[in-house]
Amino acid sequence: MADDSQRPIVIKRIKKISGGAHGGAWKIAYADFVTAMMAFFLLMWLLGSTSKAKLEGIAQYFKTPLKVALGGGEGSGDSSSIIKGGGTDLTRSVGQVKRGDVESTRAINLDASRAKKMQEQQEAVRLQDIKAKLDKAVANNPKMKQFKNQLKIDITSEGLRIQIVDDQNRPMFDSGGAVMKSYTRDILREIGKTLNELPNRISLSGHTDAVPYVGGDAGYSNWELSADRANASRRELVVGGLEDGKMMRVVGLGSAIPFDKENPNSPVNRRISIIVMNKKAEEAITKESNQVEASTAREVAEKLDVRP
Repeated sequence: MADDSQRPIVIKRIKKISGGAHGGAWKIAYADFVTAMMAFFLLMWLLGSTSKAKLEGIAQYFKTPLKVALGGGEGSGDSSSIIKGGGTDLTRSVGQVKRGDVESTRAINLDASRAKKMQEQQEAVRLQDIKAKLDKAVANNPKMKQFKNQLKIDITSEGLRIQIVDDQNRPMFDSGGAVMKSYTRDILREIGKTLNELPNRISLSGHTDAVPYVGGDAGYSNWELSADRANASRRELVVGGLEDGKMMRVVGLGSAIPFDKENPNSPVNRRISIIVMNKKAEEAITKESNQVEASTAREVAEKLDVRP
């Protein structure tokens, strides 16, 4: 048996390698990536929700950082800074307007515009219905049917216009006066009943031909005649049932706006024009009246040397 001291001694050493495929370095890299993406999306959200004025203020700050420090305020677009600006809402104490406020204002304006357009469309339909009803009444009423050629009903930019024109053999008034014929009264009273079906207000004007009075415009002229005939027509509309307050304007226009422009002396130029006004025309007259009243008040104040 061999001596055990002669056997070779074998020592096994296991080399341990830490990390490798099962290490945690990739987790740190992924966490950094996620953090960076979160910061990026946060930045995009802030840029998207910030008003243009504030963005300009931020950009200006990085260009000239001392501007905000010297001027004060929340940004260079703030109205409290030396250079005022930023925003379109002058009622705010600061110039910068929130994006939400601007969008809300735009939405309100858009809704108002749509509502106004819808209202105008509904009003146009109602005026067309009244026109059709008047046409039918003229065709079915024996008294009015014989005056069909003297009744002109159409839709204009101001609303529904009803014109009663003179005929050479069938005038509406006595020659040179405002005394109304009996058949003209019947027509106006029938029209007065129908006009109550609409909430719209009425404008009434009288017109004459261009044949002048003997005394000319210095005395009783076509201006006074047209105004008297317009007022006589208004009274007959009221007798026919036209409600109080629906009449907004009664004017005499003389021969200034002829129906037959090529022949100003034609009998058709002698007419009564009734306009069922749409809201746009009504607002225009109201605005014009307010301007005239304001101008008159200023003239009176200047004459009396009164300062408002």
